Amino acid sequence: MFSKFNKYNIILASGSPRRKQFLQDLDIPFQVITKEIEEIYPQHLERDEITNFLANLKAAAFDDLAENDVVITSDTIVWFQNKALGKPKDFDDAFEMLSKMAGHTHEVYTSVCIKTKNKIFTFSDCTKVTFSNLTNEEITYYLNLYKPFDKAGSYGIQDWIGLVAISKIEGSYTNVVGLPTEKLFQKLNETLV
Repeated sequence: MFSKFNKYNIILASGSPRRKQFLQDLDIPFQVITKEIEEIYPQHLERDEITNFLANLKAAAFDDLAENDVVITSDTIVWFQNKALGKPKDFDDAFEMLSKMAGHTHEVYTSVCIKTKNKIFTFSDCTKVTFSNLTNEEITYYLNLYKPFDKAGSYGIQDWIGLVAISKIEGSYTNVVGLPTEKLFQKLNETLV
């Protein structure tokens, strides 16, 4: 069914174990190649403008592609109270993020860029996530045990906090984890002939 994927050298340009697992689960053959990118974006950008910019910035680092190379880059942010929440700087920063989001709804934006030698295509997805109230003790427990310091917004929906503190989700679950798999699969099928 997916024999056309075998004609390509698909490169996942992400060190995220979650994104890697998703591609494996999609039965897409790929290799991981990452390049160091300074993830800085213009401050006037908002929501998926930020993630689109960063996904494209990551793809731009792959400037010498062969005819059958396909690079997949991605970026995820949490958007809350008109502000982008990326990965926390430290424990205190993570604690502050989760304390503020507790009892409220935020948006998770993920953008994906698919780049070949001759084409570049970027799309995004948005999911609304509502947290129930969290005590300081629960937040501390989560941060100490799960150490979500490599995650946008200081949490992973697939972790303990997702089981005990997320009261509602509107949209794609995999988007919140960091890769909107349904859209990615569809776009790869459309892009790769």
